[in-house]
Amino acid sequence: MMQLPLGVCLDRFGSRRTDASLLLVSATGCAVFALASSTAWLWAGRALIGAGVCGALMSALKGYRFWYPPDRQSQLAAWMLVVGTGGALLATVPVELALPLLGWRGVFGIAALLLVATAGGIWFGVPHDEEQALVRPQGKQSIWSGYGQVYREPYFWRWGLAAVTMQSNFVALQSLWAGPWFTQVLGMSPKAAAGALFVFNAVLLVGFLGLGWIAPRFERRGFSVLQVVGVGSVAFIGLQAAIAFIHQPWAWLLWLPLGVVSTCYTLVQTHVAMTFPPALTGRAFTGFNLLIFTGIFLCQWLFGVSLDLFRASLGSEVAAFQATLLVWVAVQAAALGLLLAWRVPPPAPLPIAQTAAG
Repeated sequence: MMQLPLGVCLDRFGSRRTDASLLLVSATGCAVFALASSTAWLWAGRALIGAGVCGALMSALKGYRFWYPPDRQSQLAAWMLVVGTGGALLATVPVELALPLLGWRGVFGIAALLLVATAGGIWFGVPHDEEQALVRPQGKQSIWSGYGQVYREPYFWRWGLAAVTMQSNFVALQSLWAGPWFTQVLGMSPKAAAGALFVFNAVLLVGFLGLGWIAPRFERRGFSVLQVVGVGSVAFIGLQAAIAFIHQPWAWLLWLPLGVVSTCYTLVQTHVAMTFPPALTGRAFTGFNLLIFTGIFLCQWLFGVSLDLFRASLGSEVAAFQATLLVWVAVQAAALGLLLAWRVPPPAPLPIAQTAAG
């Protein structure tokens, strides 16, 4: 819900002011949660936290668009995801170790202080030159109208449909359905499945790190984003087909290369945003992000709906999981075909380093 107003704020006020202000909202949420005496206050605290961190990634990507050359954009986006994934891992064992000493209220209190410090670092440490280059709306033109330009652009949907069917589906599997697949299809114990998921997410982090290293090298060698994503998508679809058919206990290892090749879609959001004028960059990033988030919800939900339908018709839990994943494989193959065949031009000339993007 915050992505659309976030994009407006990024284009109107800049990355520095927007993210620093929002992190203070998140810090307030942590403080409210730490001091809460009822479920309603706990809910309010969590809502403020969510609203406050909504701009952490998008603000960085918007700033990078201004401060760094085109051939660094994909690398910086990948490294941002390395930091985010690393933070998610650090929030597990360290927090568990801190709980006996601080309690959950103390943990959220420290989080509030860290967020205030981070907001201060951004406010005082990030350059102001991006804000001085912002384009103000002329006359009665509404800054909200930029989203119409973004969502009416065929090039946006050429890439967006592929990202929804593959990137969103991967996150849905990673966040919700990988664990049930390990326990119900592969017959792993809950403890073994938890260990496999930890390894899976650690390999995903390494995949983002590797992407940050290799992406600019691919670009310098003349490989386009379309070529890299096309090859990665074929591998992604093929691995899911193998996962659907191989049900041996060791088959969880197939999920590790799946996580690695899924990172190629990190390149897409930056590539699409770079095709819009600088004045629309914030709305291009957040418009695409909203599409991905909506896709994640739909994939999580529809995977469960499909499971229920196939379970009722096939009478087998394993067969239902297999049929559901194969349906998604077919949808992804169709989306990849559309991406390769729908040759619409970008809305604006690409920077020199991006002209081979297809």
